[in-house]
Amino acid sequence: MNLTEIKDRKFSGERPLFDKENLYIENCVFENGESPLKECRNIELNGCAFHWKYPLWYDRDVKADNCTWTEFARAGVWYTDGAEIRNCIIQAPKNFRRCSGLVIENTFISRAEETLWSCENVKLNNVNARGDYFLMNSRNVTVDGLFLDGNYSFDGVDGAVIRNSKLLTKDAFWNSRNITVYDSYISGEYLGWNSKNLTLINCTVESLQGLCYIDNLVMKNCRLVNTTLAFEYTKGDVQVSSRVESVLNPSAGNFSIDEIGELIIENDRVDEGGFTIECDNIERRSDRPEWLRDRHEI
Repeated sequence: MNLTEIKDRKFSGERPLFDKENLYIENCVFENGESPLKECRNIELNGCAFHWKYPLWYDRDVKADNCTWTEFARAGVWYTDGAEIRNCIIQAPKNFRRCSGLVIENTFISRAEETLWSCENVKLNNVNARGDYFLMNSRNVTVDGLFLDGNYSFDGVDGAVIRNSKLLTKDAFWNSRNITVYDSYISGEYLGWNSKNLTLINCTVESLQGLCYIDNLVMKNCRLVNTTLAFEYTKGDVQVSSRVESVLNPSAGNFSIDEIGELIIENDRVDEGGFTIECDNIERRSDRPEWLRDRHEI
């Protein structure tokens, strides 16, 4: 299908290319004016810049290569199906909301707060993002090479496979379902709480009170460095090839750990017969966590 070419132009005002289809747009600038490409179909953008709000809403089959969303191009791609974003820089927050069939590659999202919410069938490849609440409530997500600096990521996500990534993120994977992470580094407090079917393979984790309140945690050949009060009320099949500073009240399953600094089991809170701890080097055993040992009963 032949595309109508639009090159080297500047657009301003509201909806200048509303409801257009079959366009190739190159080296164009979209200045002040909301929704310049709303309700468009089969659009290719190359080297374009968006400077104002809501540029791509309710669109279908959009390809953007080497484009820029500047700070005020907020809420850039919403309610859009079949968008491919490659080699772009995105400065504006709240991008990608309720989209499906979304591909993002080789892209830097410098203000990624509230980005990629409630999307489905998402593929991220070599994405660098900085901002909180990344990928909240999305479904069927595939990630390879995500470098994320932002808390509360992947909250409520259902169905994700993550590879070769580095996540600096407090409260990651809360309330999530069916997540598998391979060959990645994760650092952040309270990792994985209230999740179900969380699998970590060949990963390194650093966390305070991480991996607690999980239904079906699987860990294979993982390292937990500088990690304390892990596995509280978690059901799991866990194999950790490192030291864990402290383990508190696992709920059920098998926990194979190379070394434990302190194992804390409160028999009035968990059934010790419901789980097994395989560890030949436990430095200390306690029946109360530190914050309860010197507390006077009321």
